[in-house]
Amino acid sequence: MKRSRSLVLSLVTVLTAALGAAWVAMPAYAAGPTATFVKTSDWGTGWEGKYTITNGGTSTINGWSLTFDLPAGTSVGTYWDALLTSSGQRYTFTNRSWNGTIAPGALVSFGFLGSGPGSPTNCQLNGAACGGGTTPTTPPPTTAPPTTAPPTTPPPTTPPPTSPPPVTGLPKHILTGYWHNFDNPAVELRLRDVPAEYDVVAVAFAEAAATPGAVTFAVDPGLSAALGGYTDADFSADVRTLKSRGKKVIISVGGETGRVAVNDAASAVAFSDSVHALIQRYGFDGVDIDLENGLNPTYMAQALRSLRTKVGSGLIIAMAPQTIDMQNPTTSYFKLALDIKDILTVVNTQFYNSGSMLGCDNNAAYSQGTVNFIVALACIQLEAGLRPDQVGLGLPAGPGAAGGGIVAPSVVNAALDCLTRGSNCGSFRPPRTYPGLRGAMTWSVNWDVSNGNNFARTVGPHLDTLP
Repeated sequence: MKRSRSLVLSLVTVLTAALGAAWVAMPAYAAGPTATFVKTSDWGTGWEGKYTITNGGTSTINGWSLTFDLPAGTSVGTYWDALLTSSGQRYTFTNRSWNGTIAPGALVSFGFLGSGPGSPTNCQLNGAACGGGTTPTTPPPTTAPPTTAPPTTPPPTTPPPTSPPPVTGLPKHILTGYWHNFDNPAVELRLRDVPAEYDVVAVAFAEAAATPGAVTFAVDPGLSAALGGYTDADFSADVRTLKSRGKKVIISVGGETGRVAVNDAASAVAFSDSVHALIQRYGFDGVDIDLENGLNPTYMAQALRSLRTKVGSGLIIAMAPQTIDMQNPTTSYFKLALDIKDILTVVNTQFYNSGSMLGCDNNAAYSQGTVNFIVALACIQLEAGLRPDQVGLGLPAGPGAAGGGIVAPSVVNAALDCLTRGSNCGSFRPPRTYPGLRGAMTWSVNWDVSNGNNFARTVGPHLDTLP
C-alpha cells in the first residue's frame, strides 16, 4: 500500500503457530537420536503438531527421515521445515537443505497441521524407533481407529475466544481506510470529508524523526497547498469532528518509504513516547504499524506495550503487513502479532501486490485478485493463533491504488461471506467458519473517492450483514 508499490513474487510454503502444548509421552531409551512429538494446539476437529529431533549420540547426523502412521479420518495438511511424502496413512518427513545436519547434543524441529482427532503412532527415525532402540515408540491401539471421514458440511465455527474482549467503541465488523497526508494523483481530501462508511480512518503517515525510533507528524505542505490551505489546527479539528461522528482515527507509522527503526530498548522508548505525544496533541485513538523496511518484533512489542500502559485499554493497535509478512508465524510481523495478541486490535494484511502464494491448505498456488487467494491466505492467520476479531482483509480501492491484486468490491464481499458463513467460496473452502472476522481495509480512502466510492459503498453495508 503506499504512494507506489513494488510487486512481490513469491511462493511460500511455511506455517507455524506458538500456542499451549499437550505432550505425548515417549518411553525412555539409551542415548542416541530421538524424536519427540507434541500437540501444540488442539481445537477438536484438528490440531497442530511438532516433532523435535534430538541427537543424543556422539556422531553428527547427516540427513534424517521420520515416518509415522495416522488413523483413518486423520490427515496432514500444511507443514513446514521438512519435506513430505505419504502412502495411505503412512507419512514420511525428511529434512530440508538447511536442517539435515544435527551435531551431537543439537536438535531440530518441524511441524504440521493435522485434520481429524488422531495422533501419530509407530514413529520411526532413520529406520529406528523414535524413542531410541529398535521398537516402536507407541503400543498398538487398544481400540479400532475411526473409519469414517469427518463430515464435509457444514463447516464448524470457531470456538468462542478466551482472550480479552476487543476495544470498546468499535463495531463488531469494521471498515478501515487510509487517508493520504500527501499529494498524489488520487483526490485530495480534508480529513472531515472521509465518507461515512469508514469506521476507522488511518492517517498515512507518521514518519521517522531525528531520534532513532521516534516518529513525527504534521500536515504535509503539498497537501495543504492542494487543498488551498490546510493547517495542523484544521486537521486537529477534523479529528474531533470524525470522533464526534463515532469514528476512530489512528496514526499509521511507516509506509513504503518510511524508515522508522525500533531495534533496541532506547528506540522502543522513543517510539512509545513520540506516538503518545502525537495521540495527546491530535487526539488519535491508536496506532497502525505499517513498516515495510524491517521490523524487530521484540522491541516493537516492548514499545507497544509501553504505549498501551500510557494510554490505557482503549488504545487501538492495528497492523498492515504485506502478504508475504503473514506467511510464517516465526517471521517478524507474524511473531509480533502473536506476541501482542492480548492487546492487539486488528491485522489488516495487504492481499495485493503479492503475485501467487500458497494458502493454508498447502496444495495449490493461489493467484492474487481472486476469492481463493484472499480466503486461503487469511486462513493462515486464523488457523495459526489470531482470533477472528483480529483479522481483516486489506484490498485496493480500485484502479491506481496498487500494482496488482485489484479486485471488484463484490469479490471482497464474497471472501467475507466465505470466511464468516461458508458461502460464496471459490474452489478453496476454509476448514471452519469465522463469524467474528473483524472486517476489511482498503488503500485508500482517497483512491476510493477517486473511483466513485465504490469500495466503501459496496463493502461497508455488507459488513453490517455479517453474523
